[in-house]
Amino acid sequence: MLIGIGLHSLVAQKGLRQFVKFGIVGFSGLVVNLLLFTSLQRLVPNPTSALSYYLVYTVSFLGGGVSNYILNRRWTFRSTAHAGREGVQFLSVSCIALLVGLLVSHLAIPTLGRGHRTWFLATCAGILVNFFANKYWTFRHT
Repeated sequence: MLIGIGLHSLVAQKGLRQFVKFGIVGFSGLVVNLLLFTSLQRLVPNPTSALSYYLVYTVSFLGGGVSNYILNRRWTFRSTAHAGREGVQFLSVSCIALLVGLLVSHLAIPTLGRGHRTWFLATCAGILVNFFANKYWTFRHT
């Protein structure tokens, strides 16, 4: 019973609630990202070339990012601030996370190849950067 009460008080904390919501939104963006990545890999000629992989990774990552921005703005942080300014900030954070993901991809490709395992590792690399940069910069006023 004491564990349940302690857990309830932790969940009631705004930051933890936001992190959980951010995780749920992030998972939905991950699904969008994965679906785009898989679909584009099948459409792009020579998907195993380095240029094709990075292009497909970038497009799918940004597609998931757009989905994440809309859901995080409305649900996670319940922001009412200027959508354009926040959108630019969110996109800036996403670009930093994208660069981190591309760097991780570059380092992982020799071992894991240009497939889903590298994609997953690279995508996970940006989660904490994304959360804290968006919480304390993009949506800091909420």
